Amino acid sequence: MSKFKKKKDGGLAPINTASLPDIVFMLLFFFMVATVMRENTLKIKNVLPQADQIEKLDKKNPVSYIYIGKPSENYKKFGNQPKIQLNDNFADISDVAGFVAAERASLREELVPFLTIALKIDKKVNMGIVGDVKQELREVNALKINYTTASGDALSNIE
Repeated sequence: MSKFKKKKDGGLAPINTASLPDIVFMLLFFFMVATVMRENTLKIKNVLPQADQIEKLDKKNPVSYIYIGKPSENYKKFGNQPKIQLNDNFADISDVAGFVAAERASLREELVPFLTIALKIDKKVNMGIVGDVKQELREVNALKINYTTASGDALSNIE
């Protein structure tokens, strides 16, 4: 027996993990900043009509959304007729004025004239309820209205 043993090949050096917590926290911070949380849960079916001449809104101006459509599968207990959704709740046409007033109250005073009401309307909804909502918006002097559409061929809306 020999007194000295031959040194075996140690292989690769171990990976230095000292900076691993810094990297993990940097990634966590990045995803916290970059992630956009959904503001509203849609309770209606909302297949937007298509249009070919559309413009994008400025991100600088405040926008409030009014959704109109038939209740989705999870909310069939509210009926089969088109409903208005303001924020996360179903509403009547008479609630639109209060919604606009609340949206204006939540803004800074200098941004109130720039408030745009965006209508996200399912393409199968009749224009009667849309006309009623527009009339209610006129009564509260909310005259900046935007119809939200998907980009595409406008002729594909005809069924």
